[in-house]
Order: sequence, then C-alpha cells, then structure tokens
Amino acid sequence: MASKKLLFAASLAVGAICSFGQFSHAIDSVQLGKDALTSGIPGSDKLTVAEIKKFLDNPSNHVELKVSLPEGLAAGADAIYIPGDNPLTRAKIELGRQLYFDRRLSGDSSVSCADCHSPVAGFGANTQFGVGVRGQTGNRNSPVSFNRILSKAQFWDGRAGSLEAQAVGPIANPIEMGFTHEGVVKMLTAKEGYRIQFERVFGGKPDIGMVGKAIAAFERTIVTGPSPYDYNEPLRRLFEAFPEELADLQGLKTEDPALFKKYTDFKSVADKNPMSEEAKRGRTLFFNQKSNCSACHVGVNFADELYHNLGVGMQAAEPDLGRFSQTKIEKDKGAFKTPTLRNIAQSGPYMHDGSQKTLEEVVEWYAKGGHPNPYLSDKIKKLDLTAQDKKDLVEFMKALTGPFPTIETGRLPE
Repeated sequence: MASKKLLFAASLAVGAICSFGQFSHAIDSVQLGKDALTSGIPGSDKLTVAEIKKFLDNPSNHVELKVSLPEGLAAGADAIYIPGDNPLTRAKIELGRQLYFDRRLSGDSSVSCADCHSPVAGFGANTQFGVGVRGQTGNRNSPVSFNRILSKAQFWDGRAGSLEAQAVGPIANPIEMGFTHEGVVKMLTAKEGYRIQFERVFGGKPDIGMVGKAIAAFERTIVTGPSPYDYNEPLRRLFEAFPEELADLQGLKTEDPALFKKYTDFKSVADKNPMSEEAKRGRTLFFNQKSNCSACHVGVNFADELYHNLGVGMQAAEPDLGRFSQTKIEKDKGAFKTPTLRNIAQSGPYMHDGSQKTLEEVVEWYAKGGHPNPYLSDKIKKLDLTAQDKKDLVEFMKALTGPFPTIETGRLPE
C-alpha cells in the first residue's frame, strides 16, 4: 500500500514541477491566468498620459516575472518558451495588451490583432477565414492565440519561429492589417502615451522589434484555466491506483483515513466541476487505440506541435501545401500544425481552411480516415466508431473548456 501511495503522489506532483532556468534571477513569482496581469491599467475610457506615467513610475511593474502555469497546464511547465531577450514584466505585458487591441496598427484603423483572435470567439475567429482590411479574406482559418507560451513555431505552417515574429507579420500583410512596419512605428512614436511606454519598457523609441516583443509578452499571459477534465482526472487516477481499496469506502474510512480524505477531497472538486457520463466515456476512447486521438493531441495542451496531413483540402485542383511551403520537403505537402484541443468548443470552425463547422464534422472526418492522398499521415486511419462513440468524443472535447483570465479590451492610449 505504501509504495502505491508514493507512486500515485509522485504522479500528481508532476503538475507542480517547473523548470524556469531563464528566470533564475527573477524576484517576482506569478501564476499566469490571474486577472491582475491582463485587466489593464485601472480606470475608464481612454488611457491618459498621466495614468500611464503613474503606472510606469511603480517599480514593481518593471520587475522580471517568474511565471508558473495554472492547474491543468502546470505539468507542461518544461515546455514554456520565453526568449531570453524578451523577459516578461507587468509593464511590457500591459503595453502588449494595448497594441493587441489597437486597430490603429492597421492601415485604415479597422483591424486589430484581436479581430482575428478575439476573446469572444475563443481567441480565434468564428468565421471560415480571418477578415482583414476592406473585408478581405485569406485562405486559412485564424489559429487561436492562447496557450502560446507552450509553443515556439507559429502559424498553421510554422513559418514564424516565435510569437515575436508572428506578432508583426499580419501588420504588413496587405490582406490582413494592410499597413507597413514603418507606418506603425511612426504612428506609435507620434503618440506620447505609447512613446513613453516604449522608452520605459525597452529603453528607446519604438521599433517593430519592440512591437513584436510587447505583443508576444501579452499573448504569453493568455492561458486556459482548469477544465472539468482537469478537475475530474485526479479522482479517476485515484480509482485507477486503488481500485480494491476504494471499492469499500466505509472500510477505507476506518482502515486508511489519509487515503479516504484524499478521495473525499478529489470527489468534492469533481462534483463541483462535473463531467457527463458521455464525456467520461469519451475520455477513455480518446486515449485508446480505437480512436488514436492522442497520437497527435498529446500533453497538457493536447497538441504535439508537429505537422500532419489529414487530407483536408487535398481534393482541390491546387491544394494548400502547408508546411511544404516552408521546408520544401516532399512528405510535408498538405501538412499543418496540430492545434490545441483546449477550449476547442469555443473556436470553430475547424481545420486550417475552416471547412468543418462543428466538432461533430471533425470527428466524422477522422472516422472516415481523412481524404486519401500520397502524403496522408500514417496516424490517420479509418475508425470503427459507433454513433455513441462519436458523440462521446465530442462531449469529452467540450469538457476541455476552462476559463480565461479577465482581459481589458479597451483602455488604449489617446
């Protein structure tokens, strides 16, 4: 019994193990997902220069932050990526928040980062393609901008090696924000509220590299909180580790009060954040070979950060070749980056081309084995799923939905 308890305790402790070598000199520890980092400078209406100066005069807003992840994501702390030349501070995060929501970063002041990666659309866009200046659209669905602290390469094809590089790409894209990097820098320099923030945060006048660093810093604070799956998993694992002991709860209460208390604590949390029976069956199905979902949707963020050809769009006369456009490697034709399944119920439509409107359609696509083509991933195979299996998988994915931190979407410099 003792050895089983030790093993179980060790497995639960994984979520508390973090590796923050790049922050070894930090003096302020924070957990991401807390409202204080993303709720903006207190006040109403537009940000005044006086309010900005008061915020910048607080030394604590310039301290480098040593960050941890909320429950659910915490076990993936080793995957945190924050470049050494772009440490997080409260002042930098706040500057990035302002830039993220400011439509003046587009050529006609009509589109911000948030218009394609919106808090009200699960930090994506509930349209097939993102809509840019003058109502233009590209040919890819908007990827979500949350949990990016666990991801290095960005975009469906991984063409940006970091969030910093990704953040400034759409600004100069004629279909997306339709501006120039030079034009954005000129606009920001002309506005005192922005100019003084760049000077205090980065030590100089604005440049496009600083813009990318600030937006990336803010985006790294957008993380999902624990979902019903996360709250129920400890109880499920306890039953898995101690099936015989937990079969007799009355006896356990007397014979092993410590284990009984662990059971009651876990059950209390699970009862307050319930998973349906369909979702529980879907969880079992998701992680076994019958569905093979976890072959790609792995880890705390349910994404392997790799590129796969699912056959989506490959029936077109000139299909989008995805990752191949970057690597020129034959096997990468039609391969796209695995998206996170966290909060997936909020961010439809799905797939790189937004061709599938519902999670039910996504499950059907996998069940039929995708669309045959010479580059189809070897992980895609026809699945023997019943109608109930398919429903259960959808319900499990819905149970991966957790809260976002409160984010101020206005409060921009005059």
